[in-house]
Amino acid sequence: MSYQIFIGDCIDSMRKMPDQSVHSCITSPPYYGLRDYGVEGQIGLEESPAAFIQRLVAVFREVRRVLRDDGTLWVNMGDSWDKGKQLNGMPWRFAFALQNDGWILRQDIIWHKSNPMPESVRDRCTKAHEYIFLLSKSKSYYFDHEAIREPSVYSGKNTGVGFGHGMDKSDRNRGRISARDNFKREDSKRAVVIPGQNVGTHRADRKDTVSDGMRAKRNVWTVATRGYKEAHFATFPPALIEPCVLAGCPTGGVILDPFGGSGTTAGVAIGSGRKAILCELNPAYAELVPARIESILSAYPINKGCAA
Repeated sequence: MSYQIFIGDCIDSMRKMPDQSVHSCITSPPYYGLRDYGVEGQIGLEESPAAFIQRLVAVFREVRRVLRDDGTLWVNMGDSWDKGKQLNGMPWRFAFALQNDGWILRQDIIWHKSNPMPESVRDRCTKAHEYIFLLSKSKSYYFDHEAIREPSVYSGKNTGVGFGHGMDKSDRNRGRISARDNFKREDSKRAVVIPGQNVGTHRADRKDTVSDGMRAKRNVWTVATRGYKEAHFATFPPALIEPCVLAGCPTGGVILDPFGGSGTTAGVAIGSGRKAILCELNPAYAELVPARIESILSAYPINKGCAA
């Protein structure tokens, strides 16, 4: 296995690293106001959202130094509410702050949780998503889109209902595809009629879906949360960050996680043939890393997809 752990403050740890020494950074910082990790110098319990964001900007400024010019940054972040029931909007505050600090904010990715944590609130919906932000140092960066292509869900039958979805709401016509929308017609301008999309928005010259039944990965990722019994804090599931690893870092490259936690990023990186560098403030959490990596690798044959 090829990984390294720095125990201590992540900025101090990264200052020991050379410029442009990592291919990608994949991480999930502590969320604002949600948890006391019981260690001096922790991030997340600042007196204000602005102070929290300021500390994170400083962390990722150092990340930018050690990241290659063609490198990518992937950051998972959830939101929280203040005592006045106000949603903090922390993910977007963070994203815009990094953008203002010189990062290119390339995309927001929605982590849709298929098994969200139940909530007792009765005056809003249960929250079932978090964000992953993709950022880069420059306009040209490494991104292997072929490595994360996904099966096309097209089945040849419309199953949705409702106005504005390119579908007939009547029972008689529901699920039917008109002959004029059939891509088999020689005079058709449409490559395929995709359920849930307005007619005429998908044409033959668009290469999103090709004949092998695969398509470009969408930016809504449905991944179930999975606990790790050895950790007394939240860990993101390996399946969530597998696309970040495969698309953001070449085989044999180096992935950095400045908030290493129990080592999930390292496990997925190693399992897919990459190297990993972790920074972790809490020595007790750093002790969990070897076992966590082993647990991921046992269910994750190299280059065969993340099953953990």
